[in-house]
Amino acid sequence: MSDNSPRKKEFAVIGLGRFGGNLCKELVSLGVDVLALDKRLERVQEYSPLVSHAAELDAIDKESLKAVGINNFNCVIVSLGEGIESSILATLILKEMGIEKVWVKARNEYHEKVLKKVGADKIIHPERDMAIRIANHIVSDKITDYIELSDEYSIVEIKASNKVAGKTLSELDIQANYGCNVIAIKQRTNNIVVSPSPYMKIDSTDILVAIGSNDNLERFENEGV
Repeated sequence: MSDNSPRKKEFAVIGLGRFGGNLCKELVSLGVDVLALDKRLERVQEYSPLVSHAAELDAIDKESLKAVGINNFNCVIVSLGEGIESSILATLILKEMGIEKVWVKARNEYHEKVLKKVGADKIIHPERDMAIRIANHIVSDKITDYIELSDEYSIVEIKASNKVAGKTLSELDIQANYGCNVIAIKQRTNNIVVSPSPYMKIDSTDILVAIGSNDNLERFENEGV
């Protein structure tokens, strides 16, 4: 009898600095098999008890990558901090080896451009992205979280107020009036209602999760709630 159960996701993280190390911890907490790689033995020893497998190697050594079975992983995240050259070369080698998904931490916009040219599937800017989220949170009393989807579109969590309390989404007609959509509502009980009904009444303690263009979301924040 064939086994049709879905294959468990496996990730490899190359570079066990602050970002790479924390990423390993989070992936493990989600029940994911993680291969942790770094050329610094002390880092490998630190994370070896935590992850499924750990190995000391140079990320730009193709034979070493083959030896640890890098091709068996669904996704490889490159988080090298010693210089942009290493992450560029590692990305190039991984794509040449046929890795389907290669995510790479970039240090700046120039680094991102080069990584895209050598085939990186997703570019990560942890410091920049966190700065954006914190900035949007501290300049607004209403916004509790912010996720940038692109230069023009975002997802924001906006506190409801007495202005909208007791009204339904249908009555507010947010899409027609503000050009954005409420895709979820977080309630004070920590319950999250995904794709809420148009007839769902809003409580003043709710948090509305809205998606749309940055201009429309700003208008909704200032005028709608």
